[in-house]
Amino acid sequence: MTVVYAVIVLGILIFVHELGHFLLAKLMGVSVEKFSLGFGPKLIGKKIGETEYLLSAFPLGGYVKMFGEGGFIEGGESDPRPEDENIPTDVTSDPVLRELTEDEKSRSFAHKPVLARIAIVMAGPVFNLLFAWLIFIVLCMIGVPTVTTKIGEALKDKPAAKVGILKDDVITAINNKMINRWDQIAEGVAASKGKPLSVTVKREAKELTFTITPEARVSKNLFGEKVNGYAIGVASAGEVITEYFGPFQAFVKGTEQTWKVIDLTFLSLVKMVQRVVPMDSVGGPIMIAKMAGEQASAGIGSFLAFMALLSINLGVLNLLPVPVLDGGHLLFYLMELIFRRPVPQKIREYAQQIGMVLLLGLMVLAFYNDIIRYFVSHQG
Repeated sequence: MTVVYAVIVLGILIFVHELGHFLLAKLMGVSVEKFSLGFGPKLIGKKIGETEYLLSAFPLGGYVKMFGEGGFIEGGESDPRPEDENIPTDVTSDPVLRELTEDEKSRSFAHKPVLARIAIVMAGPVFNLLFAWLIFIVLCMIGVPTVTTKIGEALKDKPAAKVGILKDDVITAINNKMINRWDQIAEGVAASKGKPLSVTVKREAKELTFTITPEARVSKNLFGEKVNGYAIGVASAGEVITEYFGPFQAFVKGTEQTWKVIDLTFLSLVKMVQRVVPMDSVGGPIMIAKMAGEQASAGIGSFLAFMALLSINLGVLNLLPVPVLDGGHLLFYLMELIFRRPVPQKIREYAQQIGMVLLLGLMVLAFYNDIIRYFVSHQG
């Protein structure tokens, strides 16, 4: 079943991505020749109007092929043009092999203003980010699992235990600010910068207030880096409740969560370049399939959250200025916008080749890491 869940996740995310390119192309008056889920040999296809809709053999990508442009492909492939096609890939920079009619020019991607081309290229990644944003909003309305502020242990000889905080106390406020989530305790302690805090707890039917001075400590962040911080010495009881939000609150919370994940994704890429995040953390289809199955088993909410995270990753990665990705196309069009002329064909071809090598290298690394993880987990 894990393979089925992975196909569902990837299929939906690829569809959303290519739908962005497709809809913006149509909006800009560009003729769309093909819309494919997957790449490689065609499995099934049906032509409706001017567009042929395809399901292709390899499900790790997709493309939208537009008149006057080679097409967008996820996964580093390029849509092969038919042998009898005599329209250049980029009519604005290649020698004209035949004279286009005015009607053809009006429907050609390459004849559109550069800002229109930028909008069409950006639409794919942006649709992935918007899709994740909508998922997070929906999740906030259908319920978000939240760890409460109930204390499972007040660590011996630590600030909280010294002032009388006990196991099963529920922290209700820090410096008179009401809280109900465990992460808010960490936020309140961090904001103190080591200064004394007024901490209110509920103990049975009573409310008690203590003054606690956090102690300095060195811990590790999400990327395994040592960071200086503060702590009061309490551990969570692990009690979980479900929080529900109205439409407006869900809009705000969903927006905040989307931005946090986008920011974290960019930061993760930077840390990977800095070698803070090890390269063996890169995952491929096997890892996605495994995680998709695990999240589906945990419930629809976990599965949707996983899909949102993956959608943001797909959107962000496609915006990187690497040739063969959407970000590479955007870089060329931005240069065209600045210098008032297209990037020479030869430069684009060389850049595409370099980008292809980089992307293939990343894919090989991801598959290698997947195989090693799979082998180790089954050996254990």
